Amino acid sequence: MNSRTSNHWKKQLPVKKNRPIFLLLFVLLIVAFIGDLLTGNASISPIEVWATLFGNSNDAIINEIIRNYRLPKAITALITGSALSLSGLLMQTLFRNPLAGPDVLGVSAGAGLGVALLTLLSSSVAYPFIAIMGNMAQITAAIGGATFVLVLILAVSARIKDSVTILVLGMIFGYVASALVTILQSFADPDSLKVFVTWTFGSLGGVTWDKMPLLLSLVTIGIVLTGFMQKSLNSLLLGENYAMSTGQHIKRIRLIIIAISAIITGAVTAFTGPIAFVGVVIPHFARTFFATVNHKTILPATLLLGSILMLTCDIISQVPLSGRTLPINAVTAVFGAPMIVWIVLKRKKL
Repeated sequence: MNSRTSNHWKKQLPVKKNRPIFLLLFVLLIVAFIGDLLTGNASISPIEVWATLFGNSNDAIINEIIRNYRLPKAITALITGSALSLSGLLMQTLFRNPLAGPDVLGVSAGAGLGVALLTLLSSSVAYPFIAIMGNMAQITAAIGGATFVLVLILAVSARIKDSVTILVLGMIFGYVASALVTILQSFADPDSLKVFVTWTFGSLGGVTWDKMPLLLSLVTIGIVLTGFMQKSLNSLLLGENYAMSTGQHIKRIRLIIIAISAIITGAVTAFTGPIAFVGVVIPHFARTFFATVNHKTILPATLLLGSILMLTCDIISQVPLSGRTLPINAVTAVFGAPMIVWIVLKRKKL
């Protein structure tokens, strides 16, 4: 980011002007959340949803659908949208490139490689690890894969300062990870292969109530830590030299950003499968929407917009189509791809 970034940062909208916008986003979030509860193959009225949520429904089938499927799925959409958007915001700040994100830089592919190693080798090499780690095995594998790719990218960025080159190399790392996954698939047994391919479609419906606390706690920790780093993140926008001149410890900030991004991206990917484009487009959309790059405003805006987008995509994925539900990854791609084209056209370069 150049000198215009500094002016853009200082040009932040007054707090009083931001409040109505945030209020609007909260309203949209609530509407999208309710809409997600009302959407599905089974037609359930708003009155029945209300009765189920507040314990006045006597219909066991509706209770099961709302409480144990649609409600945890909607909450998962909130967590996933905010987590991926936060990860994208952190990467764009670290690499000072608006097209950086967990999927573009290959971090999601690295997490997918970790899950592939675990799933496709579960009957042989990975079995002792699964036996020891239990439910944490898939999350640990995904976080490990995401961390590996992030460390590679960071090592490259220490030698190469050009953000476009770093972006391209990140994409190459992602392609390499995908190629390794393909090789693993060619050696996998049919049962493991079927499980993994289904996982790659992406789904918000696989997070049950017993898994929710783990996913929520990991993402919440990432959000809280980022909240304490707002001053450091704003300093990074003006360059590492400026950040160091203000007393910031660049190496420590880098490590914290890597840790947060890897943990939240790996956790979400492990539970929901690879979900593309959300982490790339939402931070940029938040900056454009609020006309600022100040993280004091952009951080909550990114979390809200990411949640709204994921809920909206989940609603669209459940539109009846021959009794099937669309893969959430395909829906986010339909939304995200045109936005990336718009970003490139607006900047007239990468």
